[in-house]
Amino acid sequence: MELEDQWWKGQLAADIYQALRYKELKLPSYKGQSPQLNLRRYFADLIAIVSNHFRLCPAARHLGVYLLDLFMDRYDVTVQQLHMVSLSCLLLASKFEEREDRVPKLETLNSLGCMTSMNLVLTKQSLLHMELLLLESFQWNLYLPTAAHFIEYYLSIAVHEGDLHDGWPMTCLEKTKLYMAKYADYFLEVSLQDHMFLCFAPSLVSAACVVTSRIVLHLSPSWPPRLQHLTAYTWENLVPCAEKLLIAHEGDVKEANKQKCQQPGQQQQQGHAVFHGSGPTVAVAQYLHRSSLQYPQQPPPPQPGLAPNHRLASYLSHSAASLQAPNDNAQALAASQDPKSSIPNRAYQVSMHYTCAAPCFDR
Repeated sequence: MELEDQWWKGQLAADIYQALRYKELKLPSYKGQSPQLNLRRYFADLIAIVSNHFRLCPAARHLGVYLLDLFMDRYDVTVQQLHMVSLSCLLLASKFEEREDRVPKLETLNSLGCMTSMNLVLTKQSLLHMELLLLESFQWNLYLPTAAHFIEYYLSIAVHEGDLHDGWPMTCLEKTKLYMAKYADYFLEVSLQDHMFLCFAPSLVSAACVVTSRIVLHLSPSWPPRLQHLTAYTWENLVPCAEKLLIAHEGDVKEANKQKCQQPGQQQQQGHAVFHGSGPTVAVAQYLHRSSLQYPQQPPPPQPGLAPNHRLASYLSHSAASLQAPNDNAQALAASQDPKSSIPNRAYQVSMHYTCAAPCFDR
């Protein structure tokens, strides 16, 4: 761990980060004009499920979804072809980001249960043809930074021994770093669920994942000077993206609490995953519009909220069994997956004490 911390503080890591920041300035423009845009979340979920099955790195998963977004934005593709395109995007991304021995093999892909439910069989020739088409579309350039490429660099200084938790000194720095990494990974997965996050620079999305994790974990100040200096983003720069992430988090918390109150038998009958509910209903003081937060010396009373291990991976286990290919009833599927219906069109404000406490620290 100590050697890893030293590496992130070295010149090589700084040079790689600067190269990524320069490269993101030249990313292709995204217009959100695909005729199949209402099915985008379905295919992003498909990539996430397959990626989770093969335990691919977050950079490969995010790059695969980004390649899919760019291709859908440029071409009118049928639903059946989009299954092939989605898997080909993930394969290209894994070949670019992963070691060769971790790239999914054709036989293993065809043996997945979701392939049977989609009535899809991949062949070597069809995959090769699709990969060549994708590479030509991207001009053989897969060096496309995503939020996942920045997150580890930011996490290297996301938690400091001088930070306060609910106004109190932290008793376990390593434990805090562990939960920070878990929440940052969760918010990264949230950012994959909606194409609206493509309107932000990948480095900004990654920084917003860090600041929202600090908010949920009750760390103060929420955006310390060291992170502002490293990322070159001010608090005001992060507010629009952080609002959307916190809205999604609030919906997930409500869904998690709802499932806790249900009977075990009722949970098994549902058979589907619900993402990012209708948004927050609690009106709270203006938090995101402040540059810092001063916690009182007395900690707030404990509140039921999101368990520390509540991550997007929990939905993957439910979705893998229930993922079905789109059929003629595409309108109903589109309505259920329309991102606009899941995120309210209003500002989200967080109180001085976030409504969902994360009981992960010992005093």
